[in-house]
Amino acid sequence: MKTFGQRATGLRLERMQDSPLWADGVFRNIHPVLPGLRDRQAPRPALRDILLPGGRRLPGAPLPSMDPLDTWRRAPGSGLRATWLGHSTVLIEIDGLRVLTDPVWGPRASPSRFMGPKRFQPVPVRLAAMPPVDLVLVSHDHYDHLDYPTIRALAKQNVPFVTPLGVGAHLEAWGVPAARITELDWWQTYTLPQADLAVHAAPSQHFSGRGFKDRNATLWASLVIETPRHRVFFSGDTGLTTEYAAIRERFGRFDLVMLEVGAFHPTWGDIHLGPANALKALDLLGGGAFLPVHWGTFSLAAHDWDEPAETLLQLAPGHGAQLLMPRLGEPVEPSHGARAQPWWRGIGQGAPAPAPAGPVPDATLPGPLD
Repeated sequence: MKTFGQRATGLRLERMQDSPLWADGVFRNIHPVLPGLRDRQAPRPALRDILLPGGRRLPGAPLPSMDPLDTWRRAPGSGLRATWLGHSTVLIEIDGLRVLTDPVWGPRASPSRFMGPKRFQPVPVRLAAMPPVDLVLVSHDHYDHLDYPTIRALAKQNVPFVTPLGVGAHLEAWGVPAARITELDWWQTYTLPQADLAVHAAPSQHFSGRGFKDRNATLWASLVIETPRHRVFFSGDTGLTTEYAAIRERFGRFDLVMLEVGAFHPTWGDIHLGPANALKALDLLGGGAFLPVHWGTFSLAAHDWDEPAETLLQLAPGHGAQLLMPRLGEPVEPSHGARAQPWWRGIGQGAPAPAPAGPVPDATLPGPLD
């Protein structure tokens, strides 16, 4: 299937093999798992639990959303504005430039159009209606971050891509010219031509793979977006790692921090943050306005769809966190310090969650789907 992507070969593979993170034919996390992050005694969720979400795993009604197009026509007064478009897709407007993270417009986080986690509702803005983007960032190759139909559409635009090592093979197979792809190892930097913007690949604690035989065949990374005036951190997917302190020491304070908070489970603690560990990661990064991502779009774990948001709202004051909780499509400027409002409460109360179509095998997952 084309959606699986392409394995790296030739010079691309040689460059991957030169990475200090490459060992025994795959990429590896740099540190052992921190004690207590993974509950080895807890039972792993069954595949049926993931693909047949019941109870409050899905909202019973559409989520409130905004059309940001009118706002996007006006430059942000502070020079920095972010619009959460669902899951880990965020349009960042930074000093006159537009950067798009992990763009996913497809209906499912899956290689199939007919099976797999289905998004709760469409992206607030059609991809064809998006304003011109100056740069696309992809943190790793999982389906909820690297989406085949979205990349095929973006390939027709003259926009550059920055990815971790090896992910460019997928993009090239889907029609993105090699000249528009830059692949980075951790701590390497890309500078956008004719612009005062740099992207730095930084550590994260995760894994990769799109099929049954390519686990960790490409690298994963967090990403730092930097201009002379502003600095933004995007976690991609990650567990809690001491490397976050090293990131703070290297780059200093961030104006905006985007951390994944959804799709967590006790047995996945080393590769996903969840809300409580996201706040610990924020502390390690030195604070900054916090925009949670990786929630409110797909049901990828066995918790209630709104549990990440509720937990954050409860725990954030104890960390002194400046929490940004915009609705889908609602542009926010971190410097304005908007108070988090629980817009998600009461949505579809008592309404049954829709069931996905297709048979689901009853098997135990070796790890999270994303």
